[in-house]
Amino acid sequence: MTAYRSEFRRSIEQPEAFWAEQARRLPWFTPPQTVLRHDDQGHARWYEDGELNLCHAALDHHVEQGRGDQPAVHWDSPVTGGKRTLSFREMRDEVARFAGALRGLGVEKGDRVIIYMPMVPEALVAMYACARLGAVHSVVFGGFAPHELAMRIEDAEPRVVVAASCGIEVDRVLPYKPIVDEAIAQSAYRPEACVVLQRAQHRAELGAIDHDWADLVARAAPAECVPVKATDPLYVLYTSGTTGKPKGVVRDTGGYGVALHYSMEVVYDMAPGEVFFSASDVGWVVGHSYIVYAPLLRGCTTVVYEGKPVRTPDAGAFWRLIAEYRVKSFFTAPTAFRAIKKEDPEGLRLAEHDISCLKALFLAGERLDPPTFHWLEDLLTVPVVDHWWQTETGWPIAANLQGLEPMPTKAGSATVPVPGFDVQVLNREGQPAPALEQGSVVIKQPLPPGCLAGIWRDPQRFHSAYMAAFPGYYLTGDGGYFDEDGYLFIMGRTDDVINVAGHRLSTGEMEEVVGAHPAVAECAVIGIHDALKGQVPVGLVIPKDGFDGDELALENELIARVRERIGPIACFKQVLVVDRLPKTRSGKILRKLLRNIADGQAFGIPSTIDDPASLEDVHEAMKNREVGDAHQARRV
Repeated sequence: MTAYRSEFRRSIEQPEAFWAEQARRLPWFTPPQTVLRHDDQGHARWYEDGELNLCHAALDHHVEQGRGDQPAVHWDSPVTGGKRTLSFREMRDEVARFAGALRGLGVEKGDRVIIYMPMVPEALVAMYACARLGAVHSVVFGGFAPHELAMRIEDAEPRVVVAASCGIEVDRVLPYKPIVDEAIAQSAYRPEACVVLQRAQHRAELGAIDHDWADLVARAAPAECVPVKATDPLYVLYTSGTTGKPKGVVRDTGGYGVALHYSMEVVYDMAPGEVFFSASDVGWVVGHSYIVYAPLLRGCTTVVYEGKPVRTPDAGAFWRLIAEYRVKSFFTAPTAFRAIKKEDPEGLRLAEHDISCLKALFLAGERLDPPTFHWLEDLLTVPVVDHWWQTETGWPIAANLQGLEPMPTKAGSATVPVPGFDVQVLNREGQPAPALEQGSVVIKQPLPPGCLAGIWRDPQRFHSAYMAAFPGYYLTGDGGYFDEDGYLFIMGRTDDVINVAGHRLSTGEMEEVVGAHPAVAECAVIGIHDALKGQVPVGLVIPKDGFDGDELALENELIARVRERIGPIACFKQVLVVDRLPKTRSGKILRKLLRNIADGQAFGIPSTIDDPASLEDVHEAMKNREVGDAHQARRV
């Protein structure tokens, strides 16, 4: 680990010199003189006197440097049969024109724009157009229900909403415009305009504030890049919080650009001109960082895929894309490969495609379980890299650094902290935990460039959620440990945010939906292990006294409510009606114990429990209904 240790030590001991060196690799309008400053609460502010524009750095700059004809974006859509390739010059021109269209609607530097689109090139165009104007985009995943979109509209207060007429699933067309209309109707805040990209599969009816994308762009004049401060926000991306209210993670511009450019070289081993494929969605942080911004900042080609790992048309979809576009590095979530493994357990589809171009496979978004890791390792001849990061950090915290010094892999480990991240494991007293002892995984301040700059419109929540638990450290919310070799193992969340197929969702928010049903007296939603999706939510419900309705009908109603309010992405498909829930004497539901029972782990009766029999009752109910692995759990 000689090269790694040298680079890591320099990043921790001399952060200003280290990150000044990395910053010089971006095209600044005004190069920063102040590399690092701490605000009143000790939070890092990077490059605050520098000015740049990430659209310029990712598009215009490469055209100026002679890469104008190189492919910037390959769009591949097996659900529609469509394909399209845009060069850096074509992307720049489309972005400039759409930025002009947004400016014509009154969008200026600092204004917010919500983007509600599927995986189409225009989603990237809309994001870069906002960056070009210095506007702040907030992309909302196209599968979210009206209530979720409404909450984000209220919080972000966008001047304009940009949407597609529909999204395409494997077996259906999902109209988006009715969802947008319902969300605006539910919201206390009203955007001034909505721009709609009309797709051939479904054309939306336009209302009073609506504009057709094509008509608007046809009348627009191209807009030039607006210089912004490095500390100005690039986007707000909402992630689930334990209170049920989404947290608007604010990403700055300069630090983010520097970190992404560095990570493309050091983590992913990508050079200009090479092809990078991330099978995610622009609605998630992986899409923001490694579909939209990082590849193009590095001068690479990005693949935008509108399809699934399976059924579009089969479990060989990823292998076909890698072969067709000559992908060097591929990044997806473990869930995707669990689905592929389920349909093609022997990996026979791989033999149909020449993927000799592939040099590394990266997985993140949830813990990579050892069986999936070993299946991939046996199937492929390239490194299988489990790496770990969060919406809040914006780029990897720990990884096997393919562009710096590849290391031997260990199943279940994200390998080592990436330079810039001083990762530590602390016990409950806030002291460093010895090797192999689990504790809270934290990052010592200052956080490196690219990490969250705050929570939108809620600075106190930023401090209380991440910085207050262990002063001087950022709380990741994950538990884990280091082994004797310095390898980091992440074991799972320590709060009630669960990870469903790589998507972080709040069980607290689901409890709000379930608890609002007039027949429900009390409820708990827990995340339990699922072989395919990593985790799935399960509801435990106590009906109100006197309830004499059909329990099965109640369960179905609650499932439908969560689907309506949060969306199918929650995978909320199982509800259990129980007589009582295990609680402490202070009234706190013992959720961790419930998770242990559902996951088939041995459990004991804690001394703090108010009614020990309640735990046995829930255990029996879970066994009878075959919830998770509860039938394997035993009392100790």
